[in-house]
Amino acid sequence: MATTGFFIDITPLRRFRDFRRLWFGLVLAQIGGQFGIVAASYQVYRLTGSSLDVGYISLVQLFPALIGSVLGGSIADAMDRRRLLIITEVTMAVATAGLALNAEARHPTLLLIFLLAALNAGIQGCDAAGRSAMLMATVDRDYFVQANTLRQLIIQVAVILGPALGGVLLAPIGASGVFWCNAGAFMVTAIAIATLKPSRPSGGGTRFGWSSVAEGFAFLRGRQALQACFVADLNAMVLGMPTSLFPALGLTFFHGGPKTVGLLYAAPGAGALIATVLSGWTNRVRRPGRAVVAAIVIWGVALALFGLIHLLVVALLFLGIAGAADVISAVFRGSIVQLEAPDELRGRISSIQLAVVTSGPRLGNVEAGGVAQAISNQFSVISGGVGAVIGILCIARAMPRFLTYEIAPIEEESTLTPSE
Repeated sequence: MATTGFFIDITPLRRFRDFRRLWFGLVLAQIGGQFGIVAASYQVYRLTGSSLDVGYISLVQLFPALIGSVLGGSIADAMDRRRLLIITEVTMAVATAGLALNAEARHPTLLLIFLLAALNAGIQGCDAAGRSAMLMATVDRDYFVQANTLRQLIIQVAVILGPALGGVLLAPIGASGVFWCNAGAFMVTAIAIATLKPSRPSGGGTRFGWSSVAEGFAFLRGRQALQACFVADLNAMVLGMPTSLFPALGLTFFHGGPKTVGLLYAAPGAGALIATVLSGWTNRVRRPGRAVVAAIVIWGVALALFGLIHLLVVALLFLGIAGAADVISAVFRGSIVQLEAPDELRGRISSIQLAVVTSGPRLGNVEAGGVAQAISNQFSVISGGVGAVIGILCIARAMPRFLTYEIAPIEEESTLTPSE
């Protein structure tokens, strides 16, 4: 069942009908979500002229995203995951419509942008927890690595197409038009999800509540491989994430306009998309922890080099390399998490991972904006990349079982060898 090819293994798309339908629906939702990110960042920078204020978007989203992710995992393990996704997609469509109406006003309200962005972040946390659990439940365990790679492909297709298209559309239709496109994408995705069959957790589900949430966190105790996945991601994102600087870099450092800003947002996604398409080799890696460490080192070095470059084309190349390394890290971290989590806990374990994934970049954007405000945009990028490299090397030394974690060949009766 393992592929020996060089390109991404799309067997789950061919073999599992519900996985295929859900996957294509979520591609649209993710692209639309990127539209909203670009439009909100661009609108805030135009209103305030401050990279720090752009970073504040991420800050106000942080706690709603954390709460939504953690509670969303418990909800996803307690109810029909299809129904959960329909509710969350419709709610995000309504909130995004509010952003569009605000952008159409003569004097857009900055506070309303922050409030609706925070609401969307909380709902998206619930949505992502249900989405991850439902996707993995539609495939056999032997195809988890391939399915997780395809799940990452959704993100990368969205990250490259969303910002690029959003940046291009900003000029002719404005921020309000881009927000309306985002809202429409959420509604179409909700309709597509409604065509799927119900998806309840194994055993009928666990009752929603704080004890359910606590059970998910308790599962992490003593599991160093899982813990290291989360710490490694926080290290890379908090220290190395530079996206809050892209509006300022695009408009001032590279002396461009909306299209240049869109290219900066899209470049990491372009590299990640290429790496995902050429990811057939990932199915043969048996020690994913080591691959994560190597990928984060490349991520940090590439970002530091991006901060040193004044030529846009070369700078975009290094952003692409960083994006490629990031998605490889995400594939292996996600595979460890999904393989370790039983289905009845998958929503809650996925929610913890999602809380890390959503909070890390937001904290990183605030950190990058703060350093840029205090020193410079260029120093912020370079220092963040160097810090990410130092951090992951320290994690590898402090958590050695992460490096020795092994995925056994899927022909064996047990998918995993003992790692703890």
